[in-house]
Amino acid sequence: MNFLVTGGAGFIGSAVCRHLCANPAYRVTNLDKLTYAGNLASLRPVENAHNYRFAHADICDERAVLDILRRDDIDIVMNLAAESHVDRSIDGPGAFIETNIVGTYRILNAALEYWRGLPEDSKSRFRFHHVSTDEVFGDLPFDGGMFVEETPYAPSSPYSASKAASDHLVRAWHETYGLPVVLSNCSNNYGPYHFPEKLIPLVILNALDEKTLPVYGAGANVRDWLFVEDHARALELVATRGRPGESYNVGGNSERTNLSVVETICDLLDTRRPRAGGKSYRDLISFVTDRPGHDRRYAIDASKIGRDLGWAPSENFDSGLARTVDWFLDNKWWWGPIREQRYAGERLGEARKEGV
Repeated sequence: MNFLVTGGAGFIGSAVCRHLCANPAYRVTNLDKLTYAGNLASLRPVENAHNYRFAHADICDERAVLDILRRDDIDIVMNLAAESHVDRSIDGPGAFIETNIVGTYRILNAALEYWRGLPEDSKSRFRFHHVSTDEVFGDLPFDGGMFVEETPYAPSSPYSASKAASDHLVRAWHETYGLPVVLSNCSNNYGPYHFPEKLIPLVILNALDEKTLPVYGAGANVRDWLFVEDHARALELVATRGRPGESYNVGGNSERTNLSVVETICDLLDTRRPRAGGKSYRDLISFVTDRPGHDRRYAIDASKIGRDLGWAPSENFDSGLARTVDWFLDNKWWWGPIREQRYAGERLGEARKEGV
């Protein structure tokens, strides 16, 4: 089976590539534009694998995508290419509109033309898997409720609005043109190779550098956390066994407040890399002005993917976070150049409503 993984040099995409390449029956083409968050070093474990190849291309380039689909005889497209950082979407929403909406439109067109030209046996097994986020559903009250596949969309940020639009396009290409699509919406991912603008790697690396650990507002916002390797397993199941036209929510059953996440990281580092003088890393925590449109709580009901496809997370938050902290402690070769050359931990997303 031949896979095209778009955005395969990103955090989740690279985990998907590494996971798929472990199956010798699969061939994986990784298509990535290599923006600031794309990092081929994340593919080092598979870069010389017989069943892996890299294509430097942009999903907005419809002709390039179509050529790759035909050249590599693709059976399944897994579309993970996206701008994904909420704070950056506040500072510069244009890139999110271009990649997440226009890019999805372009790759859908390429996939449709490719699919229409396939022989019947290949046509019947082709799938277009669009990978999305729980943020398209908006937010939940602190005291209850969970996102299900039928939850109405109510995005709050330019990022989530652009992903919501892309989801609607994918469904429209299925309903209007018959393109066999499946969709998935996931909760917050974490794990190895996570670009350090996101909360967990940012806190780990800032702590190691003895820098402030910023917590938005009072740190009361709640997220459901999903270990990235568990997500990669789920995505393979959705892509290969999901029913066309269906969507599947993927969550880790691990709700935590942002403050609790930061404090847990500090406690892990206190035991693994103690600070000089015996102080706790918790002393570095600083509460900062909240970002605009900050959703209160996300929570995923993942019962459908468990019931229909037999998936369940293998890591709980404590075990997954311990693995993540240990990985960052052991792999400065990967994150050191990023902190030095691309992103040093500065605050993003401070634009206020009246000043956007």
